[in-house]
Amino acid sequence: MRVVLLSGGVGGARLARGLVAIPEVELTLVVNVGDDDQVYGLEVSPDLDTVIYTMAGVEGPHGWGLAGDTFAMMDALEALPFDSTFRIGDKDAATNLFRTDRLAAGWSLTWVTTAIASAFGIAATVLPATDDRVRTKLFTPGGEWLRFQEYFVTRHHTDEVVDVRFEGAANAKPAPGVIEAISVADAVIIGPSNPILSIWPILAVPGITEALSQVRPVIGVSPLIGGAALKGPAHRVLTSLGLPAGNAGVAKAYDGLLTDLFVDKADSADRTRITSPRVRVTDIRIPDLAASTALARQVVGLL
Repeated sequence: MRVVLLSGGVGGARLARGLVAIPEVELTLVVNVGDDDQVYGLEVSPDLDTVIYTMAGVEGPHGWGLAGDTFAMMDALEALPFDSTFRIGDKDAATNLFRTDRLAAGWSLTWVTTAIASAFGIAATVLPATDDRVRTKLFTPGGEWLRFQEYFVTRHHTDEVVDVRFEGAANAKPAPGVIEAISVADAVIIGPSNPILSIWPILAVPGITEALSQVRPVIGVSPLIGGAALKGPAHRVLTSLGLPAGNAGVAKAYDGLLTDLFVDKADSADRTRITSPRVRVTDIRIPDLAASTALARQVVGLL
């Protein structure tokens, strides 16, 4: 079966890990690039790297970076008058250095991502949502527009978010293969990612939402358990932008796009509270490969 997964953050990467472990699934990932930034002169694509590292089983203990990585470069930077808040491991830096060099040489982000995925032995097709520059910006009550990494890493996502924009999205084009994969998919799955910060930047690229509207089913997996994210600000961002609390806000964030929404058994009452999309209740905690695969099998079991 041909499945497209929209992914961002650790949750989406962990569901991808389960889907790619199912032999009958032909998986294409469309990944958020709104988090991309230039750090220490390196072109970083955190969500693309997280999904590749996770499917390869080499992700770091927090879900990002590489397991067993060292930080000699960061230790050296800390001895200098330099803001080294954004920590990049030495091996992870090699990935980013490769990306920086190849983009400067004229490669597209799609080609760079394909090369990195191949180097890590990934069988699935991993595509950025776009090869064009799209950057998530967040507006705070203090009147500041923050870059995503400034908001998330430097300021530890403590600021209230009262507005969001995706710079460059209006003029961006879907990366080669994105619309084609969606158009022939037996299903599209939206991973347990932050709807606003990880999935909206994908949907903001013209043509992607329109392509999704032609596919059935479109199945979402909530990032919330007991009405809140295990990590990250997903539940706070939903309500600060005026959406309903809990999974009702997740459903509303996708504005009729979903046919089904998987929620955790801790939120079983949402089965009657939410009239659309159809609510499916299960255990959506996916800390390891076994749990990821079990959830992935339930999701594709709807096909």
